[in-house]
Amino acid sequence: MSKKSDPNKNKKIDPITSEVILGSFQTISEEMSTALVRSAYSTNIKERKDCSCAVFDKRGNLVVLAENIPIHLGSMQGLMNRIGDSLDDWDFKDGDILIANDPYLGGGSHLPDVTLVKPVFFKENLIGFSANIAHWTDVGGRSPGAGTAGDSTEIFQEGVRIPPSRLYRAGKTQMDMKEILLSNMRNREEREGDLRAQVASLRLGERRLKELYDMYGKTQVEEVIKDIYQYSRQWLEKSLSEMPEGTSFFEDVMDDDGVDKENLKIKVSIHISHQPFPRIEFDFSGTDEQASGGINMVWQALLATVYYSVKAVIAPGIHMNHGFMNPIQVKAPRGTLVNAEQPAAVGGRTDTAQRVADVIFGALSKVVPEKVTAASNGATTAVIFGGTKALSGRDFVYVEALGGGMGARKAKDGQDGVQVNITNTSNLPIEAMELEYPLRVLKYELVPDSGGAGCFRGGLGIRKIIQALVPMMFSAHSDRHKVSPWGLFKGRSGERGSFVLHRKSGETQTLRSKASGIAVKKGDELFFCTAGGGGYGSPYKRNVELVRKDVLNGKVSKAKAREEYGVVITESGDVDQNATKKIREDHYHKEHK
Repeated sequence: MSKKSDPNKNKKIDPITSEVILGSFQTISEEMSTALVRSAYSTNIKERKDCSCAVFDKRGNLVVLAENIPIHLGSMQGLMNRIGDSLDDWDFKDGDILIANDPYLGGGSHLPDVTLVKPVFFKENLIGFSANIAHWTDVGGRSPGAGTAGDSTEIFQEGVRIPPSRLYRAGKTQMDMKEILLSNMRNREEREGDLRAQVASLRLGERRLKELYDMYGKTQVEEVIKDIYQYSRQWLEKSLSEMPEGTSFFEDVMDDDGVDKENLKIKVSIHISHQPFPRIEFDFSGTDEQASGGINMVWQALLATVYYSVKAVIAPGIHMNHGFMNPIQVKAPRGTLVNAEQPAAVGGRTDTAQRVADVIFGALSKVVPEKVTAASNGATTAVIFGGTKALSGRDFVYVEALGGGMGARKAKDGQDGVQVNITNTSNLPIEAMELEYPLRVLKYELVPDSGGAGCFRGGLGIRKIIQALVPMMFSAHSDRHKVSPWGLFKGRSGERGSFVLHRKSGETQTLRSKASGIAVKKGDELFFCTAGGGGYGSPYKRNVELVRKDVLNGKVSKAKAREEYGVVITESGDVDQNATKKIREDHYHKEHK
């Protein structure tokens, strides 16, 4: 890049230059993400892209976030808030890198999400931070992958807690810190490989930021950053001003916490006001107390989920940054499921985060019904297979988050078998899994009839059957195994999920949605089903031809088409027009009787 002198401070920045600089920031974060994925060791990162990257300003405020995983913003922003609150005390030097994962000390939202941050200097002045986060498949704990299981009773069981600490000081690795961490984690080679990939990603971000400042000058770039914040804030305020003032409520329940509590309530009230300036307030008072098991959310995870929900429904085109967050206020009593206090376990916090998104959408359906979805599969179905040398012949930890059905919208069916809301990891190719782990996929398909019926149908859940080729241990966290994903405006609920263990001996065992350390023998098969999404609108208003296509595509059975939609499909795959008309007319008269 060619150099330019620092522009005059009073010179107004033209909108084209501003947009170019904003685009450059976004490109930097995306390039960091690509570099991290392509250089990582673990399947979870290099194949499933379970990582995120961001750029923060010199005060720790978010400038740009790569389009990765929304919940990861909570982890990175938590660490940056910790840094920003005591910036002078850190006395950063060029070449420093911080590492953290502790949800209660400003480092993450659960222990496997390891955050790295690098201060960036330009002409000896701190100009910002490059940051990334990667989900490490193991960070110690009571069993392989325990940090992602959902039934721990305290955070100490989930792995090594890393408060914000220097991993590199002035460019030199702090070997004592590195050894303390890696010696307490399984599969050291993979952990160290992912760590090197994260460091390389940070250094790439540093180089690109310096090039940007070198091209446009420190003054101009920092003015653009201020403009970016102001633009996002004003855009969100404008969107809120176009919505009616008032308060709406919604609540839902979680299946259980994997230990001793069931039907845990999450409640939200959303208040929109226009004076003295447009703002939106989320109050989670009435939510149940924090759980005994590992489905608790910390404050930063709650904020990240709220920010995602606002962006998804109210202003999807707005850039996510510090300015976007200003009109949003969040309240949640401490010690509750959505704002837990230590030492509560948090390994399965994404199940709760997904339910928080659902209840926010439910409340907003009363305000902007045309913009929300019905309930989605409502959980992050995380399955973890772990092996040790003694048990399995070698150490390994395999983690995958299975997709499910997305809730339907006013004008579209829900998507089938996808990650929803605050998670966004990729499907793991079967070939990659079977190449690296002693596992075999026997079946991988959509589940017919699992999407909630409606004028627009909920998305279908996934069925995946995995066979163990050696003895190993199994852990998981999920939800919507007992409580169905609800529909909207007469739309029907989606089908629930399930975990079933089929032993080679012939024994069958239904597993809880949150579990850890379950012994699996060679030849045993695990059947995973994820929940479908809720429907939107009355099923009897669904276009008859769409029902017929669903039947022909194997998404809806003939019996379900008749029972739920009032559509009769003949053996030849055509619609029996007379029978369909009679059923639908009878339903109409019964409904309006």
